[in-house]
Amino acid sequence: MEPERQRGVQEPVRRLNWTTIALIAGLILVVLLVAYFATRGNADQDKLSGAEASSGSVQSREKLCANSTTYGLIKRELFRRAAQLRGSDQAAYDRLTSFAVVRMENPVMESEDSSTGAVNCSGSLSLDLPPGVAVVGGRRSLMSDVDYTIQPAADGSGNVVLLRNADAIITPLATLAKVGEPAPAPAATPDENAVAPEHLEPNVAESESAAKQVGPQTNFAGRPSYDCAAARSKGEIAVCSDSGLSALDVNMATQYRRALSSASPEERALLQSTRDRFLGYRDRCPNRQCIADSYVGRMREIRDIMEGRWQSPR
Repeated sequence: MEPERQRGVQEPVRRLNWTTIALIAGLILVVLLVAYFATRGNADQDKLSGAEASSGSVQSREKLCANSTTYGLIKRELFRRAAQLRGSDQAAYDRLTSFAVVRMENPVMESEDSSTGAVNCSGSLSLDLPPGVAVVGGRRSLMSDVDYTIQPAADGSGNVVLLRNADAIITPLATLAKVGEPAPAPAATPDENAVAPEHLEPNVAESESAAKQVGPQTNFAGRPSYDCAAARSKGEIAVCSDSGLSALDVNMATQYRRALSSASPEERALLQSTRDRFLGYRDRCPNRQCIADSYVGRMREIRDIMEGRWQSPR
């Protein structure tokens, strides 16, 4: 009888062992499945790919071409170079900087230099002057297509901006004057906040800027008012290759368009007939200074026509 009781005790133990083994095997299988699928995943799947990271970096640099800090640097550089060209009134120009407004249309990142961190950009720049001042001709808004480079300052103080093809704004900006008619009374005590001269010159040909020679030619091609790809005449080609002459061309073309928009039929006819004579004279010029002088004379001529002072050359 004793052996039979022993077998009865061992049977439940055997069944319990097989159940435990089955559970352990199931757990091992689950672990193996989890490990298998985990190894098939990408360890970097939650990270930006190289292309994505590069795209984000490009977007960051493009934003550098079009942010308010960059525009502020551009504005300060415009006024600094205008004061330098004028040769005086640096303090007055510095005071005006904070009141002027710059706008950039279609800012584009052209290229970058990874070794220096420089980013080259381009865009259509507009500068709006504050009330009370204007450039020769009474304009308070100046526009030009410009190229600009943003790069870290050598002393580590932040970014600096280098401007190119901005002469169409800088050159007239150097002629800033207070807006108003000259007072018939004796001259008042000079206003320390004024930008000399105290009033607009009566004629562009008599202004200080018109008496100055056009600035030296740079290594950068110009951006005149016309398409240089279609330039054919000697004068057109010369202006396209010279940023200083291009600035004069943009100034003259802007003045011409504004004059046409408000001209009477007689004035319009004079503007158009004298334009052909000016272009012929410019294209016969033997040198750079002659071309510059022809533009200054043309601007004087446009103003004289609109103010009724023009007389036909004999």
